[in-house]
Amino acid sequence: MKRELNGAELAGFIKERQAKAVRGLRQQWNIVPKLAIIRTNPDPIVDSYMRIKQGYGEDIQVEVVVHDIQQTEASELIKKLNDDESMHGIIVQIPLPDRTQTDEILNSVVAHKDVDGLASKTDFDAPTPMAINWLLAGYNIDLRGKNIVIVGNGRLVGKPLEKLLRSSDLNPTVVDKSTSDIEDMLQTADVIISATGVPGLITADMVKADAVIVDAGVATDSNGLVGDVAQDVREMPAVTMTPIKGGVGPLTVAALFENVITAARNTVE
Repeated sequence: MKRELNGAELAGFIKERQAKAVRGLRQQWNIVPKLAIIRTNPDPIVDSYMRIKQGYGEDIQVEVVVHDIQQTEASELIKKLNDDESMHGIIVQIPLPDRTQTDEILNSVVAHKDVDGLASKTDFDAPTPMAINWLLAGYNIDLRGKNIVIVGNGRLVGKPLEKLLRSSDLNPTVVDKSTSDIEDMLQTADVIISATGVPGLITADMVKADAVIVDAGVATDSNGLVGDVAQDVREMPAVTMTPIKGGVGPLTVAALFENVITAARNTVE
């Protein structure tokens, strides 16, 4: 029987809880949770995500401040935001125009404000791996003893997701474009989590009938927004998987704001 992992539905419940938590911080401690977004590279897709974050923050009464600057100004701005006690979370929208500075700039955010979890020293898990964890837990998918394959080894999903799963005593296999026998590995996987941004990378002949598939890849083709998983996989009768829209994305935004609320609460504690 086919089953859908609907992240949007779960995110609605989480959003209600977060709104109550923010009201509590405001009323009891007079703390207004604040998130700074640093944008150095105008891009239509990135900008659409930024607007979603702004809207979500408005809905739960977290103040979101966007700093539209040149990359050369980033380090100085981050230093000011690090020192600003009223600012609880800082994120730098990537990719940067000059990608050679990515590590340096991300690592300049102090650990207790790094709500994107991208610095080498951070107090937070990255939001997309958190979202994937929430999604699987929300649908009672037990990962213990399962053959888990992560497709893609990127900074935003693959690497931090592997770290998160290993911290829970799980043993995922990570494959990427350098892996020679990727099809064989996928064919025996109980759980496939993909985040490559390559449209239709995973096809039905690579997936066993009762697999659980989390498609966290984002790409576009002539049909608009697509994921890493081809349409023929979505037509398989027994797979459990995320929809093209409303899967991991809504929970990723919720996870980011969970980190911001936690950072604000930590200033009290």
